[in-house]
Amino acid sequence: MNKWRLLLSKIFRFFIPIDNVTIFKRMGVKIGSDCKIMNEVIIDYSHYWLVSIGNNVTLAPRVHIIAHDASAKNNINYTKIGLIDIQDNVFIGAGSIIMPGVTIGKNVIVGAGSIVVKDIPPNSVAVGSPARVVKSFDDFIVMQKNLLRSDNCFDESYTTRGNITEKKKQEMVAIIKKYGYAFVE
Repeated sequence: MNKWRLLLSKIFRFFIPIDNVTIFKRMGVKIGSDCKIMNEVIIDYSHYWLVSIGNNVTLAPRVHIIAHDASAKNNINYTKIGLIDIQDNVFIGAGSIIMPGVTIGKNVIVGAGSIVVKDIPPNSVAVGSPARVVKSFDDFIVMQKNLLRSDNCFDESYTTRGNITEKKKQEMVAIIKKYGYAFVE
């Protein structure tokens, strides 16, 4: 039943825009407030009730949250399942995979393409396959703030949401070439 509901919501979303958070909440996934779920995110359709997502969580494009492991199903006739708890203020980078039985603590950044197979403690940054903690959340934020300059920060008018002009695109490219990076709201 839920698979059909999800399929219909994906079809009708072209006619009546529905955000991904609403779709997953309607399926029954426990999701807190101020969450962002980007396109092509998969939350285990067959065991979605085992997944909980806290407040202020961002799931970047193509994140997979998998609450089951059927790798031994053909041999033991059972599928292993586990809870997944993503706590408050978490960012999970594009293409990451969260496996069953994992808790991701508060104030965590999971780098793009990471595979999370064990708990990530609060206040940390984890990357890789398998994901491992590489620094504290606070150290990462300080490092990012130290990279901010008056001329390498751009407002929302420098995004596709702001209908960016060709001139602004060229400005942004020039700054990125100068510093190797820039920041946008």
